[in-house]
Amino acid sequence: MMKKREFIKTSAVLAGTALLPSSMFAFSKGIKRLRTAHIGVGGMGGADLASIASHEAVDVTALCDVDQKNLEAAHKLYPKAKIFSDYRELLKEMHNQIDAVIVSTPDHTHAPASLMAMEHDKAVYCQKPLTHYVSEARAMRKMAAEKNLITQMGIQVHSFYDYKLATLLIQSGIIGKVRKVHAWSPKNWGYDGPIPKGQDTVPNSLDWNLWLGTSPERTYKETVYHPGNWRKLVDYGCGTLGDMGVHIFDTPYNALALDVPKTIVNKCRKPNGFSFPENNHVTYTFPGTKYTSETLTWVWSDGQGAPSKNKELKLPNKDKLPLQGAMFIGEKGKLLLPHFMELPRHIVDGEYQEIDVSKYDPDGSLGTTKNDYEKDAPKHYHQFVDACLGKDTVSAPFSYSAKLTETILLGVIAGRFPKKTLHWDSAKALFKEPEANEFLSGTYREF
Repeated sequence: MMKKREFIKTSAVLAGTALLPSSMFAFSKGIKRLRTAHIGVGGMGGADLASIASHEAVDVTALCDVDQKNLEAAHKLYPKAKIFSDYRELLKEMHNQIDAVIVSTPDHTHAPASLMAMEHDKAVYCQKPLTHYVSEARAMRKMAAEKNLITQMGIQVHSFYDYKLATLLIQSGIIGKVRKVHAWSPKNWGYDGPIPKGQDTVPNSLDWNLWLGTSPERTYKETVYHPGNWRKLVDYGCGTLGDMGVHIFDTPYNALALDVPKTIVNKCRKPNGFSFPENNHVTYTFPGTKYTSETLTWVWSDGQGAPSKNKELKLPNKDKLPLQGAMFIGEKGKLLLPHFMELPRHIVDGEYQEIDVSKYDPDGSLGTTKNDYEKDAPKHYHQFVDACLGKDTVSAPFSYSAKLTETILLGVIAGRFPKKTLHWDSAKALFKEPEANEFLSGTYREF
């Protein structure tokens, strides 16, 4: 067994050995095409693969998945790509034949695969949340910075018009300094039932050992882990907060230029060591920024019934709140940002206010206002590809997304201590409460 902090320390040492990564040298010379390797090609991984590959300058060079059904389906679409079941073998064999790696695995494999790819000096696009542990997020941010690698976290709506507009409006002072943010999702990536007993036969198509990867040894149970329910379980996912929270937090977090929080408290059921609560109510306090009051309060709620009734969330005309979204509470009004594909709504004194976008975006630099998911979905991916080709810059690099992920994960950890306020020391990367620090990292299984 290897402690995650030991793995991360080793990775960081390796990160400092190359003065100019070969892949970055290629980027600085202006390569014409990007050779990509895809780790995880089922489900969201399949969508990531399609969006990256839709860029005209991409050559899909390698595919990797622990489930042969996913791998075969992807290989039919990209028959020239070499296929692997183990990402370690892919990176060992193909590192001189690829330029960028796309990591679309369950959360617990994000950091091990991404760090290894970055050790080989590869640009990395990693799905959200960036990591499973705070220590991993810090390690990925550090390595990306030290190696000057192009990186992007998979929060596609970050590049959508509605979210860019909301960011511009907030930073332009449409509601003045913001003192509070409410964010919510009624989705339920938690589980309050009994822990499953027994075991089932592992499907012939699945390499269960590779699926577990660095996580603890566990017997296979049908429909519990793979392919869809791992988000609910503490060994593999980050619950609803880690899934939808990253998307919904992103725009307010970016617009308000936040760092990591000072305090976190999660009102939820007692932990069971196996799965996340079905309902979470998390309150963060953040240091102020130029866009906020001296201290910002952030309230997140998820699960059935979220958000609970609150006068600050009351809409004009007795309108219903969007199913998911965020509300900025400022000194001069409120801004509602539905999730997703809906324009932000400005509210002052209980009435909607018309937003003259031309006042805030006179040059139309934000792009078209028409919502078109099929057209907009690839933008975030193509931005990454173009950045690798020296034609653009990424908007959600690890320097940003690691801090966003850290914020999310601190709320997840607070769920281990219901109703207890945890105090976070960002400089030391430690909680004031020592009992919480054991959840900042963990143990890597050798597999």
